[in-house]
Amino acid sequence: MTGPDKNTIFPLKDYNRLCFLKNIIKNPNIIVGDFTYYDDFENVENFEKNIKYHFEFVGDKLIIGKFCMIASDVKFIMNGANHLTDALTTYPFAVFGNGWENAMDGKTYPQKGNINVGNDVWIGYNATIMAGVTIGDGAIIATNSTVVKDVEPYSIVGGNPAVEIKKRFSAEKIRQLLELKWWNWDIEKITKNIRNLTGNNIGDLTG
Repeated sequence: MTGPDKNTIFPLKDYNRLCFLKNIIKNPNIIVGDFTYYDDFENVENFEKNIKYHFEFVGDKLIIGKFCMIASDVKFIMNGANHLTDALTTYPFAVFGNGWENAMDGKTYPQKGNINVGNDVWIGYNATIMAGVTIGDGAIIATNSTVVKDVEPYSIVGGNPAVEIKKRFSAEKIRQLLELKWWNWDIEKITKNIRNLTGNNIGDLTG
C-alpha cells in the first residue's frame, strides 16, 4: 500500500466534504500540490468561491504546496481587491465608465503579487490570507487569523493581524526539516516513514 490515490477527489469513503484539492480546481491561476486537502462544512466547491477578487485580467496566482490542510471558510484575498492608497481618493471611478473610464489613465492599482503557501501548512477555520503573502513550509495558521505579512517556516501565527506565537521547533531542527523536504520524497518512501513522520525524531527517518 502507498496511501490514497492522489488523483481521487474524495479520499475518505462515504464522505464528500473533504477533497484532495487539486482535483476540483478549475481556475488555471490556482495551483495546488498533491495530497493537499480541503475540508468544508457544506460543499468543497466553496473553496474557489472563497478566493476573493481573483480576476483573470489581474493575472495573479494562488499557489499551494503539497500535503497542506485547509479548513472550512478559509479565504484568500487577491489583488483585484486593491484600490489606490496614495491618491486623494481610493474610489474606483474607472470601473463605472459613463465619462469616468479615463480616471486611471497612466496609473495602475497596487499589485502585491501572488499568494504562496508552502508545503505541510495547516490553515485553521475562517483564516484570511491577504494578497502577496508567503507562508513558509510547516507553518500553522490559527483559527480566525488574518495574515497580512509573510509567515516564517515552522512557525505558528494567530490573531488579527496575525503575529507569531512561537516556532514549532528549534532553529537547527527547522533547518534540517527544510533541507529534508520530505514532501518531495516518492510515495513509497513517505509510506515507509509515516510512523516516523508522525513522531518528533528526525534521526528515525529511513531511506
